[in-house]
Amino acid sequence: MARLLMENAEWAFFEPFLIGIRGRGGRPATDHRLILDGVFWIARTGAPWRDLPEEFGKWSSVYRQFRRWTLSGL
Repeated sequence: MARLLMENAEWAFFEPFLIGIRGRGGRPATDHRLILDGVFWIARTGAPWRDLPEEFGKWSSVYRQFRRWTLSGL
């Protein structure tokens, strides 16, 4: 699966956009890079969120963060 993950240069482009968006309290932020890789996996495969491989984390957490980014206008 490593071949499908972002390279460092790609992450360097996205990182400034994602790190600035904070959650509302609760648990500490997860690895935004891994979450974005999960979002890209979903976009690439067209699979349902529930089919997201475990290596990206819980599908519901990845979806929730994606939804936060979407609602914030990202």
